[in-house]
Amino acid sequence: MRAPSGILRHFFLTLLALWLSLGLSPAPASADTRVALVIGNGAYVSTAQLPNPSHDAEDVAASLKRSGFEVFQGIDLRQADMQDLTIRFARAASRADVAMFYYSGHAMQYNGVNYLMPVDAVLTDEADLKRFVRVDDIVNDLQQAKNLRILVLDSCRDNPLAETLKRSAGSTRAASIGRGLSKVEAPRGTIVSFSTQSGQVAADGTGRNSPYTTAFLKHIEEPQEIGDVFRDISSDVYDSSGKTQLPELSLSIIGKFYLNGPVTVAPAAPQAAPKADPCAAAEAHWKAAEGIGTLGAFEDHLARFPNCIFATLAKARIEGLKQKVALAPSGNARTTGSKDFDGSWDVTLNCPASGKAQGFTRPLVATVTNGVFHAEVQGPGGVNRLEIDGQIPADGKTTLSARGTTGASTYTLNNLAPGSPYAFTVDAQFDRTRGSGKRNEARACNLVFVKR
Repeated sequence: MRAPSGILRHFFLTLLALWLSLGLSPAPASADTRVALVIGNGAYVSTAQLPNPSHDAEDVAASLKRSGFEVFQGIDLRQADMQDLTIRFARAASRADVAMFYYSGHAMQYNGVNYLMPVDAVLTDEADLKRFVRVDDIVNDLQQAKNLRILVLDSCRDNPLAETLKRSAGSTRAASIGRGLSKVEAPRGTIVSFSTQSGQVAADGTGRNSPYTTAFLKHIEEPQEIGDVFRDISSDVYDSSGKTQLPELSLSIIGKFYLNGPVTVAPAAPQAAPKADPCAAAEAHWKAAEGIGTLGAFEDHLARFPNCIFATLAKARIEGLKQKVALAPSGNARTTGSKDFDGSWDVTLNCPASGKAQGFTRPLVATVTNGVFHAEVQGPGGVNRLEIDGQIPADGKTTLSARGTTGASTYTLNNLAPGSPYAFTVDAQFDRTRGSGKRNEARACNLVFVKR
């Protein structure tokens, strides 16, 4: 009878909570499916026993499990058990993304074919090779994995049984029994690593593990690209053996693969993008500010573009508007000012030469409201601007305040660029009875240019 799903869910949640409370963490999850067959054969019946393979297999299996592999493990396997385990591995490899075969023990080559030796194998003649496992068959099983296949053979020790086979084969065929293992070229998507070069014999070592497995265990869990991992393994074996044992390595992989994730590398600081021209939009903004014509519009332009071409002109506009506000009479004054001059006026401004300032005559259109005079004119492009303000008393005699910016004409000082601010006063006499259209003229002005 199956347990209710609610009970199972409660059980697993309780188990997870207990796991975390003990400070444990599950093995790192892998996005791909990984299977490995690890075999260590050392307790041979018919030839010399090897002390390392059982330890090698135990330690490698534990390491691969930490890297997310489902491990099929066999130690001191007889022929039937070894064949059964390889069959189970072949089925698992067909469903895996990554498959690895690791073997430590006796092996030999015959007629260029490599064979792995079960612990109960005997070798009296060529027919007994059927009791061995062909490396070619293992390679074929690995090819069923979808992405990455790895073949590791720590097995090129001297095999005394090879001498028996050599004697049984006779002198005419002795040359077909080579020393060590024959080279295996890695099929595409495969890594093949032998503990020593083809045709050479590997050392057993004196420690718990063989020299090759010692290096394998040191590097296999490192967060490096898999090709670099096996290159480091080969380099370690070569150095630790006094440069007498060089592992055979054949790689045929596309792209990069990590058993334990890539090393985190801080990305290089991006190069600063070229700075945009801070004055690129100044002209368009200035035209908009002039269209609005308020103090706030000019102050906004100056705040946005303080170092651009129209900054000086914006300052002049701001100063002019502030002076205009300061000169404007209060509400009470306007109500008490003379309204006799209210209306529109055609004004001719006559300014004689004064010092370095050239004299000029300029027509203006002005308005008087509640006795307050205002005239304003502006040349093309915002230069040669002029504003005049003041209050007219009952006798019509007054002094007006004028301010503006220079233009490209003889009205300006020779040493002032167009757009430079200036100010002056105008002595005026208004006559409400002269003419029919309320025309009058300013009789004189005191012209003072102010460079800011």
